[in-house]
Amino acid sequence: MSTVIPIRAETPGCTDVVPLVERGQREVFCGLTGIIWLHRKIQDAFFLVVGSRTCAHLIQSAAGVMIFAEPRFGTAIIDERDLAGLADVHEELDRVVGQLLARRPDIRLLFLVGSCPSEVIKLDLSRAAERQNQIHHPKVRVLNYSGSGIETTFTQGEDACLAAMVPGLPASTDTAPALMVVGTLADVVEDQMRSLFDRMGLQVSFFPPRNSQAMPVVGPNTRYLLAQPFLADTARALQSRGAQHLAAPFPLGVEGTTAWLQAAATEFGVAPEVFEQATAAPRQRAEKALAVQRQMLQGQRIFFFPDSQLEIPLARFVHRELGMDLVEVGTPYLHRQHMAAELALIPAGTRISEGQDVDLQLDRCIADAPDLVVCGLGLANPLEAQGITTKWAIELVFTPIQGYEQAADLAGLFSRPLKRRLKLAA
Repeated sequence: MSTVIPIRAETPGCTDVVPLVERGQREVFCGLTGIIWLHRKIQDAFFLVVGSRTCAHLIQSAAGVMIFAEPRFGTAIIDERDLAGLADVHEELDRVVGQLLARRPDIRLLFLVGSCPSEVIKLDLSRAAERQNQIHHPKVRVLNYSGSGIETTFTQGEDACLAAMVPGLPASTDTAPALMVVGTLADVVEDQMRSLFDRMGLQVSFFPPRNSQAMPVVGPNTRYLLAQPFLADTARALQSRGAQHLAAPFPLGVEGTTAWLQAAATEFGVAPEVFEQATAAPRQRAEKALAVQRQMLQGQRIFFFPDSQLEIPLARFVHRELGMDLVEVGTPYLHRQHMAAELALIPAGTRISEGQDVDLQLDRCIADAPDLVVCGLGLANPLEAQGITTKWAIELVFTPIQGYEQAADLAGLFSRPLKRRLKLAA
């Protein structure tokens, strides 16, 4: 018998990684950015930002929507009269909401979205939402959440929005397990996922839904898969309603999508041959498409700045399916439970950082001289000026990238900047 007693079992990949934790200046968008994809998803909802002219310009510019197009978002601007105390801000907000709902009778769900100006932080938007519900319910339901830039990353805007909706989800009275996919997916991706689950004989609900009048039910029989990695508060709220999380990698690339679908198939007892029959054709198409992209990306060194919380699943994808070498994988916040399956697939010894001190991280990046850097818009131009090729991280959130059919498109987001660099150098 061996006299050596192991202190702990050997774990795969980066499961037990100790990240480089930094708490300094950071460069990210604010949570209001989430409105860009949320307003397209929930098609009878309206997002009313309570903020400054800067908030209005950000949303208008990021969405790329003309004001006369009557989008499903707007900004109630805190102006000089409010700041000078010449007007009651609550009365002004009630007036704006009344005008909005009179002008847009198609609105069924109204979000009051807080921002980071100090005068807005002083406002109690939860009480404002309750007051508006007393006036406009049941025709319109009014909720509130914060899209403040004080949060750690812009994707937390979606997390806060979905978490605000969870208490109002109908309670499930069924006892048979039911599957829910949580996280905003583009409609085309949602249709593809629903089709795959249908072929496995599984019924699935998606949260958020396309229409606020079709909210999914939730209860102890609910088993949910996360489609996005930045939904910690939403997951916590669902678990408080009795729902159970199905642990899996996120559906990025062939490997991630297969493992994600397999987690549901295993939970619901889908036979292996049925799973294979449902997934074989799209999986093979995706593998064939990725082989083309791999020729360009194999051996390229990539550095991720923390931006969206997608970084660890993306790092797993580019390393294992495209052969890229990971220099540093930065994430705004490391949720070990949700990332456990992903960390196990990241090669041991990879430098993983949590949070940001942007000056120190820029120094490391320039010293490492990677072939490609994934970063926010504010860092891209300075790095390009240093001769380093960049990819805007926000494109990876705005673009449909989940599932088999989008695997090659996702790989293309990494290869295009390198192709552009080669053309400029030619």
